[in-house]
This record gives sequence, C-alpha cells and structure tokens, in this order.
Amino acid sequence: MAKRGTTNELKTEKIGKLLLQYSVPAIIATTAASLYNIIDRIFIGQGVGPLAISGLALTYPLMNITAAFGAMVGVGASAMVSIRLGQHDRKGATQILGNAVMLNIILGIAIALLVLLFLEPILFSLGASKATLPYAKEFMQIILLGNIFTHLYLGLNNIMRASGYPDKAMMTTLITVAVNLILAPIFIFVFRWGIRGAALATVCAQLIGTVSVVLHFSKASSFIHFLPGYIRLNKLIIKDIISIGMSNFLMLISGSIVISIVNLSLRKYGGDFAIGAFGIINSIGNLAVMIVIGFNQGMQPIVGYNFGARQIPRVIRTFKLTIFAGTCVTATGFLLAEIFPKLIASAFTTNGELIHLAAIGLRLNLIMFPIVGFQIVTSSFFQSIGKAKISIFLSLTRQVLFFIPALLILPHLLGLNGVWLGAPTADFISSLLTFFVLRWQIRKLEHDDMMLF
Repeated sequence: MAKRGTTNELKTEKIGKLLLQYSVPAIIATTAASLYNIIDRIFIGQGVGPLAISGLALTYPLMNITAAFGAMVGVGASAMVSIRLGQHDRKGATQILGNAVMLNIILGIAIALLVLLFLEPILFSLGASKATLPYAKEFMQIILLGNIFTHLYLGLNNIMRASGYPDKAMMTTLITVAVNLILAPIFIFVFRWGIRGAALATVCAQLIGTVSVVLHFSKASSFIHFLPGYIRLNKLIIKDIISIGMSNFLMLISGSIVISIVNLSLRKYGGDFAIGAFGIINSIGNLAVMIVIGFNQGMQPIVGYNFGARQIPRVIRTFKLTIFAGTCVTATGFLLAEIFPKLIASAFTTNGELIHLAAIGLRLNLIMFPIVGFQIVTSSFFQSIGKAKISIFLSLTRQVLFFIPALLILPHLLGLNGVWLGAPTADFISSLLTFFVLRWQIRKLEHDDMMLF
C-alpha cells in the first residue's frame, strides 16, 4: 500500500492530479453512503408506508446530534494528523490516533445512554405526532444501541484517509454500504421487521466498518498504528482535536436545531406528509452535498500537508480547484431538482399527496443550490489549515445567523412555501458574507509566506 500522505508527492505532484487521486475515493465513499440513505428511504417508503418516511425524517436531527461528537473527533483528529505528517512528526500523529480512539469510545457510550433515557420526549419536541412517533422511536432505539460503532468507524476512517490510505478508506465505506443494502431489504421485506430492520441493517454495517478500521490500525505495516502507551488521553491533544473539530460539531448541532424548527413548521403548515416530503428533499440535497464533502476530504490532506510544509501557492491552488468542482456538483443538483422533481419524489412513494408536496419543495428549497458548494468548500478549507474560528463562523452564519430568522419570518408571510424558501434565503446571504471573508483572508495568506493571518 503506497503511503500517499507521507511522501513528497503531496508537495511536488500536480495539484489537479492530486485532487482527483485523493477526492475520487472519498467521493465514491460519500456518494455510496448517501445513495444508501436514499435507497433505505425508498425501502422504508415502499415497504412500511409514507408515515414511516415522516418518522424517519424526524430522526434526522437527533442522529446528527449524536453523530456530531464523533464528527468533531474524527475531523479534528484527521486534520491534525495531516498537519503532523506534513511536519514529518510521525510520533505526534500516532498520539493523535490514540486520543481519537479513547474520545470516540467515551463519547459514543455516554451520548447513547443519555439520549435513550429521554428518547420519547426528545422526539415529541422535534415534531413527532402520535402517528409518527412509533416509527421514529423504533428506529432510534436500534441506532443508539450501535452508537459506539458509528463513532469509531467514522472517526478512524477519516484518520485512515488523512494518514495516506484514501483507497482503503473508500473500500471500507463501500463494504459497509454494500452490507447495508443487502441486509435492509432482507430485514424489511423478508423478515418483516419494518423500520427496526432498516436500523438494524445500519448498525450491522457500521459494526463491520469498525472492525475493518480497527484491524487496519492494529497492523504494524500501517504508517501510523496503535502503539502501547499512546492510547490514552492527553489534555493538550484533546484541546486541539476539539478546537479544530468544533466547526463540524457546531455545524451539525446547529443544523439539527434548524431541521427541528423546519419539522415543527412543516407540521404546523403542512402536516405529517410535509415532514416526509422534507425527508425526501433532504436525501436528494445531501447526495450533492456529500459529493462536495468528498472533494473536501480529498482537499484536506493536500492542503494540510502543504500548509505544514509552508507551500502557500499549492494550498491556494488546491482550494480554488475544489471550489470549482464543488460548485459544478451543486449546480447539477439544482438542475435535476428543477427539471425532474415529480420523477424524483415518485421513487420514494406512490402516495400522491406526498409526491406533490415533495416536488414543490424540491424546486423551492434548492433554488440557491448552485452557490452552496462554494460555501461548504470555503468552510472546510479554513478547517483544514487549522483556522477553527473562521471555519466555525462561516458554518454558523448559514445555520444560525440567517436560517433561523428566515424560518421564523417567511412562513408567517408565505405559509408552507415560506418554510421551503428558508434555506435558499440563508444560502444567498451567507455566501455573500463568505465571499468577503474569503477575499480578505486569501489576500493575507498570499501576502504572508509564514501563513500568519
């Protein structure tokens, strides 16, 4: 296995070639995972019913909250590993790996227990009704029991990619997706376990993913691997992991809050089926976003390594190419949603009312989608070079500063359409702000070869 992230190719190879080399495996992995979520919703919609789609949509913010802690550790640790490898500090990268494992285990167990204790009132506060609560509760009970596997699998897979094994990280994700896709229809249609079957398939797949990444880091042949004395908590390393990963954490938490407000507004202005329609819209939007995140994951080791090696022009070139790629992806998603909304919605359900609501929502909710790629890439860029405060600020402007006020104001004026238009309104304003912040920071970065900006 070539140790890509540990060689000079990150410092000397052409940026376009490197970005493709590192992004394609990540894109395949993130797209496969997103496609699974779409297919899973199709299985649930066709095999359990339209209300089950609504129940599943209600679990999305709660799943994001539980996953936010694992994402914080995984993203923060992988960014630090890339920077340490750029500085040729293999010992430091190994220490980060050990701390990430311990944090994921502690947080994965603690959060699952806490949420399970208050699951029913939490779901009601997120917009569940008596009709949708059973579906949401059954699904989350199984997911939470496997929460530790979610944290370990996602966190260690990020570190595997950052330490020079993008292809292996991709294969691990593809294996988990394949297991999920095989087990879900068996559990739902053959064993007739309903929505619990879908959740159990997810947990089984993530267990296999966890075993795979743990085996990788247990081998002495892996460039960084588990070593005695390194798998213990270090206050300074934990502080750095949390600081860099805080952007993703706050983005997921704030996103969960926003989605909860969306679900409550949808229930008020459109009922349970409107929540189900949002679940469909979210699945489609997330597919494009996950492709952009794949580009971000490919960008991160290149930018992190060259940032650590003080190669500023290569850092900026990589960033610009990633923005171009991300914008192309979200623009394509926009066009598909505008041209084929009913065809997309009908794949999830045969219910006419749900198809109608989802088609309208797709066109309105994704109307500003072409500029979303720029915003996502820019936030990730600052995270990749350790500029956590800027990344956090840019992430929260859309999710909190602009989105929540839009959700509180527009539905009063436009009803259900106002709920759909909340996201594009926030996208437009936050992208303008991101542009001005980026221009200021890039000028300082280009001016100062020491990267003190």
